Formats: sequence, C-alpha cells, structure tokens
Amino acid sequence: MQNQKIKNNLAKPFLKWAGGKTQLIPAIEAYLPVDLTNRSDLTYVEPFIGSGAVFFWFIQKFNIKKAVINDINAELISVYQIIKSVPQELILFLKELERNYNDLRAETQKRSFFMDIRSKFNLKTDNKVENAGYFIFLNRTCFNGLYRVNSKNFFNVPFGKYVKPRISDPKNILAISELLQNVTILNGDYTETLKHASENSFFYFDPPYKPISKTASFNAYAKHDFGDKEQERLAKFTELLTEKNHRWLLSNSDPKNIDPAAVFFDELYDKPSNTICRIKARRMINATAAKRGEINEILIMNY
Repeated sequence: MQNQKIKNNLAKPFLKWAGGKTQLIPAIEAYLPVDLTNRSDLTYVEPFIGSGAVFFWFIQKFNIKKAVINDINAELISVYQIIKSVPQELILFLKELERNYNDLRAETQKRSFFMDIRSKFNLKTDNKVENAGYFIFLNRTCFNGLYRVNSKNFFNVPFGKYVKPRISDPKNILAISELLQNVTILNGDYTETLKHASENSFFYFDPPYKPISKTASFNAYAKHDFGDKEQERLAKFTELLTEKNHRWLLSNSDPKNIDPAAVFFDELYDKPSNTICRIKARRMINATAAKRGEINEILIMNY
C-alpha cells in the first residue's frame, strides 16, 4: 500500500458524520505506539468505520501491509463497496442529483426534493448505485449530516436547509476507490474483524459514543442502540485483543463533562495494561450554537 499513500494524498472522508474524528487525529497520532510502523507487516483494523477520518489518514501516512474496515450499518458499508467497485457510475448519479437539487430555487422545493429522496432511500431498490447515491445525497443535505434511524430502520433525519451543498466530489471518490482496492470491507459485528487480524495488528475503535446528557444521543445509526451493555461487551473484546497481543486504541465521550464523579469508562477499562487519557475536542453537532464548544473526550489504549 506504500505507492497508494503517495498517489492518493487527497483522499478524505466522503461523508459528514456526527462524531467524525478529523479534529482528533493530531492527538491520536501523538498517542500511537512509537514502534507501530517500524515493521512492514502491519495490519490496520477499524471495526466501526463510520466516515473513516482516521482510516483515510492512517493508510495514507503509514506503510501498512493491509487494512480491514467494518461497520454494522449495511447501507454505509454498501457505499464503501460501490466506491471501491464502480466509482464512475456513482459519480454520474451524484452529478445528476446535485444538478437537479441545486437547480431548485425555493426552500420548499428543495425540502420536497429531499423528502422524496429520503422516501426512495428507505424503500430501497435493487440498484445499489442509486442507493449509495441517495445515502451520500441525504448525508449532504440533511440536518447536520446526522445518520439516524428509527425502530423500523428507516432514516428519519430532517431537511438541512443547505442552499447549494456539494454532493458530487469526483476527484475524492476516485482517490478513495483506489485506496480501497486492497482493503477488506466487512459488514457485521465488530468481533468478526478479529478473524482478519495478523500477528502485527493495530485496532482503532470509534464506537457509537456514550451520550453525556439526556438530550445528546446520536448513537442510533443502526436499528439497535449502542447502550451501556454494548460498551461493556466492547471492553471485553478489547481484553481478548490484549490477551492475543494485539494493540488497540479506543476513543469515546467523557461522562465527566457533565458529572465530575462519573467513572463509567475509568472503571470499565481499569486494567493494568490500559492507559486512559483525556483530550480536548470541540462539540459541533448541538442544534444550539451556544452549546457548541470545547469538551473532553477520552482515549483508551493497551500500551
């Protein structure tokens, strides 16, 4: 993958994503194991890929043997697979969506167009390129780029009121497609990624964050919420990785932002092999501008 990181230095996330990790990359880089990339047989594994900010940065910066990405969200993974296999078809479809949407002048017309696409996306068709295009369109035109589904697994984020959003980005899609050619793309439970690990593997976990207030819940990006029981199951999985001598780093919200006495993650990852660090991040997805600002997030690692 060494040549790819040179060719594809423009590749970046193709989605806006609540909790995207672009702003945390400097901190993540600072906390990587110092000897991580000294060997040429490294396997990078990201079990909760989301928009892939850390993934795109990592595989273009370091010389790695292979990469494995996964997500439980089948619609999201289908987009990655379409970009990998038929990027030109997706680009043409996105260009048409962008042209048709941006030709509309009135907000009511744009809202109506958005709702029509949302209905088509929820109904699904046999055309995977169209479904992938609808996914990206909705991400670019819905409120704050959120991905949220209801109990019926229907996308239900409202209209975002963007006047002229960028929906089609051909250069980036082609760059991503090239990067993905040697990447294993999985759709399932994160534990399945262990089957694809090698002796020298590094796992980065960006699970749905634990809500830090009663009104801040953005973890319903699949039919079933990722609650405390799931956070505990993930912690058990990291213990298994440690037993198998795999190194890992995990990011999550810090409950201490709301309650200084909250020790959920401190207790959950209280193992001799683990280190917990608190870093500064900016909250950008609150509907109220005044409530956006700098908060703590946590990084947990087994080295």
